[in-house]
Amino acid sequence: MEKIIERALYSTRWLLAPIYLGLSLALLALGIKFFTELLHVLPNIFSVSEMDLVLLVLSLVDISLVAGLIIMVMFSGYENFVSQLDLDDNADKLNWLGKLDTGSLKNKVAASIVAISSIHLLKIFMNAPQIDNDKLLWYVVIHITFVLSAFAMGILDKVTRHEH
Repeated sequence: MEKIIERALYSTRWLLAPIYLGLSLALLALGIKFFTELLHVLPNIFSVSEMDLVLLVLSLVDISLVAGLIIMVMFSGYENFVSQLDLDDNADKLNWLGKLDTGSLKNKVAASIVAISSIHLLKIFMNAPQIDNDKLLWYVVIHITFVLSAFAMGILDKVTRHEH
């Protein structure tokens, strides 16, 4: 009976596979949004102000960072919790694939969130005259919270790795 329960529990890891597949659909949605934004501005490129163009580029960078985060979580999460990817060694294999444990992944996700937050904060600062000071303060506080959290997670990871 114990073996049956253990095998059933172990098999439930496959419930994560559709979630990771769903992340690939989110990646597709981000790609569509990226190119929609790009195609929207290209016909008007000579009439768009420099500030609007910079804001658009920051939005595109933001989308690309989120897309990279999705790839990282999708592949390393699948490999860590579901099954190893059966890729040929000579194929176009990502060099970090199979090397990210959950601690490393957590730190990379935290660093990505800080980068995304930084870009969002920069976009907000570029529109600062149209935003209330109270809201600006909260954006900065939230961003600093992300930075401190990422820093603390990195320190904790370093301390726990040295202990083991």
